[in-house]
Amino acid sequence: MFDPEGKAVTAQALERIEADGSDLSRPIEMDFFVSVPSAESGEQVAAEARKIGFETSVEQDQESGEWTCYCTKTILATVNTVFEIEEALDDLAEPFGGYSDGFGTFGNADG
Repeated sequence: MFDPEGKAVTAQALERIEADGSDLSRPIEMDFFVSVPSAESGEQVAAEARKIGFETSVEQDQESGEWTCYCTKTILATVNTVFEIEEALDDLAEPFGGYSDGFGTFGNADG
């Protein structure tokens, strides 16, 4: 179960993205990180995430050896939308031993 108190953390992260020059009233490409125990489980999560409209990739961190499934989608980044996506990905990943582990973006600031 995704921690409901995470909504405040999500709001703070979006505030930082906006402070860095992004316009959250315009669509923005966001990467959602799903921590997974292996390449195989990552590919299973990726397949499920593609069914609900995400572009995906599975990568291993060379230093830590940890696996992440990156789920990318262009959205209007409201607190509720981002939180709901994190919660949905958490639910999707749970059967494969994974969990939602944050998000990031390069933003949509001009220039």
